[in-house]
Amino acid sequence: MNALRVDIAGEPVDLLPQRAMYLPAHDTLLVADLHWGKAATFRASYVPIPTGSTAADLERLTDALRQTGAQQLIVLGDLLHARAGRQPGTLDTIAEWRAAHAQVAMQLVRGNHDTHAGDPPSALDIGCVDAPLVIGPFACAHHPVAHTEGYTLAGHLHPNVVLRGRGQQRLRLPCFVFGTSVGILPAFSSFTG
Repeated sequence: MNALRVDIAGEPVDLLPQRAMYLPAHDTLLVADLHWGKAATFRASYVPIPTGSTAADLERLTDALRQTGAQQLIVLGDLLHARAGRQPGTLDTIAEWRAAHAQVAMQLVRGNHDTHAGDPPSALDIGCVDAPLVIGPFACAHHPVAHTEGYTLAGHLHPNVVLRGRGQQRLRLPCFVFGTSVGILPAFSSFTG
């Protein structure tokens, strides 16, 4: 598996290049900030954004699920970007992906965008809960604030690192950030900075 294994809260976890975290002891894949339908939201406001970002992200998510064999997927908030992004084409693409992965249990820990976008359609079979969702020593949440229930794993801030070269090159890359009581996953969405 192409991952970096680290120890967090006394458990080994795998940091994946797909911007996901795998918890082997719980057979669970964690992702944050999928923002499905973000491009459709912009297009609904007449901003000319290319199509296909949700499909590309779903392909990367499939790759992470296949790589780990995870039986559970937990989304650390912001599954859907906005109510305007619930376009038929976007929802059809998501429904097809979900049907292909029906054996994977899915949970959404609601985030700030989920408040406005609403819970996903019930046909997608995605459980929705408020933070924290406790799994082993971890308190899964969207906002990166410490929880007494365990080491917090969250999203929301979309952390990144900027690399600069001698020739004025600049490369901005998503990254994971870990502190003493809170860890932050990068935004999974390729259309989120």
